[in-house]
Amino acid sequence: MAGLSFGRLFAALWAWREGVARTRRLVVQRAPVSTVISMQHRAKPARGGNGPSPTLTFFRQWLKNPLSVAALAPSGKQLARLMVRELPKTAQRVVELGGGTGVFTQAMLDHGIAPQHLLVVELNEELHKFLQNQFSGVTVVCGDACQLPALVKHASFDTEGSVDAVVSGLGLLSMPRTLQRDILQAAFAVLGAEGRMIQFTYGPVSPVPRETLDELGLTVRRGGFAWWNIPPASVFVYQRSRSRPITPVRAGERSGS
Repeated sequence: MAGLSFGRLFAALWAWREGVARTRRLVVQRAPVSTVISMQHRAKPARGGNGPSPTLTFFRQWLKNPLSVAALAPSGKQLARLMVRELPKTAQRVVELGGGTGVFTQAMLDHGIAPQHLLVVELNEELHKFLQNQFSGVTVVCGDACQLPALVKHASFDTEGSVDAVVSGLGLLSMPRTLQRDILQAAFAVLGAEGRMIQFTYGPVSPVPRETLDELGLTVRRGGFAWWNIPPASVFVYQRSRSRPITPVRAGERSGS
């Protein structure tokens, strides 16, 4: 009976998420770059325990604009652990897209990523300010993920080398394919040859269709499933394809001919 109740709960959450996704596909609009990118200074010292509640801050933004915030509540610690687990073992320089209230940000700092080697991009102005106040030494910018190469350059985040990983909290599932492609292109434009993009989604399959991945020369694998997240979420890892072109062999060059 408990399994049935959980199954119904998951189905209800999934139906709700799909409904939001369908609505967002109808209303999503891309603002001009000049009005979206607002570069900010490096983060201020973290607040003490009297700061605003991350959950309340996140939920307030959802109430203001439920179509632009991908979930009802911040991601849980189980999902954060799964995301961080997919970082390359030698990862030093990381970009986070859609910082929210900093659940993944804190998990990466706890994992050992140095604050000065972490760049967080958040489009929502209030969440951006929240992140600035929470994380000392971390570079937090307010901008569009599609403009990531420009954001990285403006923040001088590319002076010490390419990015090892992009950790994304963006709601790719609810975005048009063209927007998905633009975000992936921007992410891999700053990633090194062995770099990867780590993405979560509310569902059992990759939010990016196979056609888009083939077009961009990317592969995907599933990294884990966070049952206790609200809603439950899957983690996917995107990397450049390692396939090599096959050199044709003339008939006369085959052995034994």
